[in-house]
Amino acid sequence: MPDPAPTVEAMTRAGAVRGRWRGEPGAPGASAAFLGIPFAEPPVGELRFAPPEPARPWEGVRDALEHGPTPQRGDPGATIIPEPSVPGEATLNVDVFTPAPGPAGAGAGAEGLPVLVWFHGGGYVAGSPASPWYDGRTFNRDGVVTVNVSYRLGFDGFGWIEGAPANRGVLDWLLALEWVRDNVAAFGGDPGRVTVAGQSAGGGAVLTLLGMPRARGLFHRVWAASPAVADVSRDRAKALARRIGELGGIRPDLDGLRSLSEERVRQLQREALRAARGTRGGGAQLVADGLPIGPVVDGDLLPATTTSSLASGVGASVPLVLGTTDDEFSAAFRAAAGRLRWVPRKSALKRLGLAEPRRSAWLEANRGEGLHGTAAVLGRYVSDHVFRAPLVRTVAARELGATVAATDGAAPAATWAYRFSWRSPVSGAAVHCLDVPFLFDVLPEGHVPAVAGVRPPQGLADRLHADVVAFVRGADPAWPTAAGEAFPARLYGSTIATMPDAYASARPLAGV
Repeated sequence: MPDPAPTVEAMTRAGAVRGRWRGEPGAPGASAAFLGIPFAEPPVGELRFAPPEPARPWEGVRDALEHGPTPQRGDPGATIIPEPSVPGEATLNVDVFTPAPGPAGAGAGAEGLPVLVWFHGGGYVAGSPASPWYDGRTFNRDGVVTVNVSYRLGFDGFGWIEGAPANRGVLDWLLALEWVRDNVAAFGGDPGRVTVAGQSAGGGAVLTLLGMPRARGLFHRVWAASPAVADVSRDRAKALARRIGELGGIRPDLDGLRSLSEERVRQLQREALRAARGTRGGGAQLVADGLPIGPVVDGDLLPATTTSSLASGVGASVPLVLGTTDDEFSAAFRAAAGRLRWVPRKSALKRLGLAEPRRSAWLEANRGEGLHGTAAVLGRYVSDHVFRAPLVRTVAARELGATVAATDGAAPAATWAYRFSWRSPVSGAAVHCLDVPFLFDVLPEGHVPAVAGVRPPQGLADRLHADVVAFVRGADPAWPTAAGEAFPARLYGSTIATMPDAYASARPLAGV
C-alpha cells in the first residue's frame, strides 16, 4: 500500500491541530488541509439555541484529518452542488486549506497570505462546507489561504424562539470570523487581508455581514455570488415559530423547543413551510414572500434590512463584487414545462403577481433572449425578481451609503457587478450554482459533468477564478464600477476570444 500523505501541525489558540498535505510539501501546487477544526462548542444540551461558545482548549494534538460534522442531515437535494452530510454534534467547525502552514513569516511572507472565507449556500436550511467543489487547493495554488465555515441551519440557526437569542446562525458567522482573526496567521494567513465570499444563501450571508455594524473590522473585502438575502421580518419569524409550536404541541419558547429532538424540529419545520406555501409553488412563494427562513431583522444584531443598512453607510469602506447567473431559477420550472406550454405567458406571469403595464414591459425587455416556452419565461422572471432586482437595489444602496460615508469624512469603496451568462449544454441555461465550479476552478471534479457537460470551457474557469484571486489579493477589478440601475459589468460567457469586457446596460429590469 502507498504511504499515507504526510501530516503537518499548526498551533491555534485552543491547541495544536494535525492536518494532511496533498502533494509533496514544498512542491508547486502542494496544499495542506486542516478539516473540522472546532471554533465553538457543540450546540447541544444547554448550548442548543444559545449563542455559540468558543471552543475550549484541548491537550495534545487534535486530528483535523476529516471533515467535521455538518448541521445538514441527510441529502435534501436542495442544490446541484455535491454537499455531503457528516453526522455528529460538533457542527460549528472550519476547514482550513493553506499552501504555507505555520506562522505567517515562515514561508508565507512577512504579513502572511491573503485569506478567503467561504460561506456555503442552501437557502439557510441546507448545504455543507464539505463539498469537493469548495476544496481550497486551487486558491492555495494561487497563494490564497481558504477557510470554509459550518454554521447552524434552519430553525435551529434562524428560528424565532422566545427566551433565546435571535439569529444564532449569524452569531456563528461572527464567531467563525473572530476565529479567523485570531488564528489564521498560524496557517500562513494575514488576518488583515480577509475576503468573505459565498454563493446563494452564502452570498446573502456576506451581504448581511457587510451591513452589520457588529461585523465591522472582521473582513476587508466581499464577493457575493447570486446573493439570496433573507431579511425576514420579526412578525413573519414569530408566525413560523407559532405554527411549529402548534404542530408540535408545545409552546414556541426555549423550554418547549428544547423538549423536541433535532429531527422532530426539522420535521415540524418542513410541515410548517408546506402549510405556509399552500397550493403555491416554490417560485411563486419566493416572489410573493421571499425566503421563509434566514437572518431576521431583529432590531438588535440586525437593526435594519441589509439594503437600509448599506444605504446608511454601513460597510461603505469595504470593496464589494456581486453578480448573478442569467437563469438562476429556471430549473425549478423545467419539470412543469409540458403542462405550462399550454399556458399563455402573460397569464402565467399574472399568477406570479406581475400586473400590467409592468408585465408587458418585462416581456418586451426580454424579447430576443432565447426564452423558449412559458416555463423558461417564468424561470427568468423569478430569477430577475429574486436575484437580479435585489442586486440592482444593493448597488443603489451602496451609492447612497458612499454619499453618507463621504459626508462623514470617510473614504467609500467601489462596487462592481457581473453577469454569468454561459449556458450549460445539460440544462440549456445559466442556472443557479452553475458558476460555482468555475469560480473555484474545479471543472475536472467528478460531479461537474452532470451540470456543466463533459467539456465545460476551462478558459471561462481560468478567467472567473483569476478575477476572484486578484480581488482577494487586493486588486480592484479591471472592469467599470457599478452605478445605478443600468450599470456596466463583467460578462462571463462562453466565447472567451470575443467576449466583451463590459456591457453598457444589462437586460432591462422593467416590471420587476
